Amino acid sequence: MNDLLHRASGYLLLHARLLDRLRFEALFGGGSRARVLDVLRGYQNADGGFGHALEPDLRGSGSQPQPVEIAFWLLDELDAFADPMTAAACDYLTGISTREGGVPFMLPTDAPRAPWWQTDADPPANLNPTAPLAGLLHKNGVTHPWLGPATDFCWSRIAGLDKMQQYEARAVLTFLEHVPDRERALAEFTRLKPAFLAAVSLEPDQPGHVHYPLDFAPEPLRLPLFDTAVLERHLDVAVRDQADDGGWAPNWEMWTPLVQHEWGGYLTMGKLRTLRAYGRL
Repeated sequence: MNDLLHRASGYLLLHARLLDRLRFEALFGGGSRARVLDVLRGYQNADGGFGHALEPDLRGSGSQPQPVEIAFWLLDELDAFADPMTAAACDYLTGISTREGGVPFMLPTDAPRAPWWQTDADPPANLNPTAPLAGLLHKNGVTHPWLGPATDFCWSRIAGLDKMQQYEARAVLTFLEHVPDRERALAEFTRLKPAFLAAVSLEPDQPGHVHYPLDFAPEPLRLPLFDTAVLERHLDVAVRDQADDGGWAPNWEMWTPLVQHEWGGYLTMGKLRTLRAYGRL
């Protein structure tokens, strides 16, 4: 195990959730992927949705759309979309979808949460997280009645975009990267490329809660958003920014102490996966 991995392993052992410690063992230490799935299953509710702070800033036990997206990213990294959790989650998404076919950014809740997690009493469908949810299902060849209307919703909303904030841009990029209609995806990507780039911070040391190229491209993309020089510069910075404790820290407000390391473990696993995807590990 090289030094970067060794230091990251120490951080995860000291600070991370069991879920992220087991992810490290499965992806970098030859450990059991089934054990990761067993832990992930503990975050899924009887309605098929996910809660219980799988998304650390949503502390409630009840199901929300955003934790389903996190669950899908984890199923994707484990090549485990055939697990029954997927169909149950899609059933949940069907139940919370609006008439347009998408799901809201957030459902109303009184549960403890970060101050930026607010929504209306009757929230509309949103590309974030409908677009990445649909994109990951397409990537993994999943068929479910939710996916067709959700895909139509995404195409309709994307057609009306001319600018995007950073989370919306990341959501749309995931959809366009994986949706099967490649000709249409490339056309929309080409039209929106300036808007994607406007949502990215190309300066590695820009302060604040900004999103960098590797947040948009945690692994090499089919869609040509960044050139090699940009990616290599930010990969160098990712290696540089590993903290003395072996982890990588969030760049947004930590509104309660516990989430510092819950996010730290999740982000540290993301950095390791990205460095490996680009041949740095």
